[in-house]
Amino acid sequence: MSRDVIVDAAIRVLDRDGPRPSMDAFAVEAGITKPRLYRQFTDKGDLYAAIGARFADSSFAATGSDLTLLLQPPNAAIDRALNNYVVGILAHPNVFRFLTQTSANREGAASQYDLASAVAGRFAERVRAVADSIPLDAEGIEYLARAIVGVMIVLTDLWLSDAEPDAGEFVGRVHELVWGMIDAFLRGRGITADPGVPIFVTLAALNPDAGEV
Repeated sequence: MSRDVIVDAAIRVLDRDGPRPSMDAFAVEAGITKPRLYRQFTDKGDLYAAIGARFADSSFAATGSDLTLLLQPPNAAIDRALNNYVVGILAHPNVFRFLTQTSANREGAASQYDLASAVAGRFAERVRAVADSIPLDAEGIEYLARAIVGVMIVLTDLWLSDAEPDAGEFVGRVHELVWGMIDAFLRGRGITADPGVPIFVTLAALNPDAGEV
């Protein structure tokens, strides 16, 4: 049995039973014994990291491709990414709760997965690739990525605490904050961007060489 099959089973347990699972429940759902589970994962931390990596990859995919980030106006790109993110969160809210609670609990091997760091790292790589292709000074991009992801995670936790989470309100509020941070980052490099105009077009107007990319 592959690790992916066990991660799938673990996610089903979290969806069904909530964010405080047991390894026994994971094993039963996967149709294996706990010793067999530990032949695939060295400990809880290893399995939790695999669940977190799956979730981080899914969240990161919502940002779209490098080309999408370049060619779509920021307003459209941010809305699309946030709406895709909301769909993923609402499909597995207990997985999000499980991972953020695990990150907050710093005792024991099972607490070693840091969701914010994992997602921010992926996001920073994507934005750095875009910045290098324009080109744009990407110094400090890791700080921007971590700030954006940190805001999203904190506000997701707040949003999910509502009895009936309002997706539209969440997207609107996070959109405003995310664009504010991106705009500040660009202004720090002397660039005034219109959120209704693709970043590529804005930078091409400032730097004719960008149009050759």
